[in-house]
Amino acid sequence: MTDYLASADLALLKRHGLNDFEALWALQLDAVDEPNTGRGGWSSVFRLELEGKGYYLKRQSDYLTRTLHRPFGEPTFAREFRNISRYQKLQIPALQAVFYGERKQNGQHRAILMTRALDEWSDLEGLLAQWPQLADDARVGILKACGQLARTLHGAGQVHGCFYPKHIFLRQRREGWEAQLIDLEKTRPLLFGMRDRLRDLEPLLRRTGAWSEADVRQLLAAYLQQPADSALVGTWLQRLTQRRREKEAR
Repeated sequence: MTDYLASADLALLKRHGLNDFEALWALQLDAVDEPNTGRGGWSSVFRLELEGKGYYLKRQSDYLTRTLHRPFGEPTFAREFRNISRYQKLQIPALQAVFYGERKQNGQHRAILMTRALDEWSDLEGLLAQWPQLADDARVGILKACGQLARTLHGAGQVHGCFYPKHIFLRQRREGWEAQLIDLEKTRPLLFGMRDRLRDLEPLLRRTGAWSEADVRQLLAAYLQQPADSALVGTWLQRLTQRRREKEAR
């Protein structure tokens, strides 16, 4: 497989001698958290800053996932990179890859995935902690951005699979709020219509205890492109509430 290197970052990485797999693998950095172990190997995440630009460099060795299509296994980053590429082609707002490569060296299956850091963005989980203190127009903007993000995702025929507050990042621009997704590993095609859509949205609402019914209606209004007090929004709210209660009762 040919390495992927984003053209927009090529010159910067070249200036620092980091435009190939071997250099990125050998780079000495402090991990941002404890490595994941299991699957017969390890996987770790590092923070990298170059000329004021932030990146996350992820490296793994023999950290494989096996599927029917790949019974001998492949790095978990491979699936994540494919999904990042798919989101970009489908114009679904999401994190951006800078580098991806694999090597089989010294009996190990190694992989590197490098992405741009979202330093100008805030995750929804953090914004929810401040929800009562946010201005009304900020709350409305955030809800609309989340609803539109879900609409774009599902309209492109994709289910995120982990549509949680910690995986939705937002920032405020002059023209309003915008949102994007991270953690795309569990993405799959949307196959079962409303059922898939409800299954994707319900975990978000279950984890957003700060939102009132009016807030959820605002999000659904953006998602469905309908007035917040419309019958269709009411139907979706009822279905989501029912699914949430069933989940919490288990």
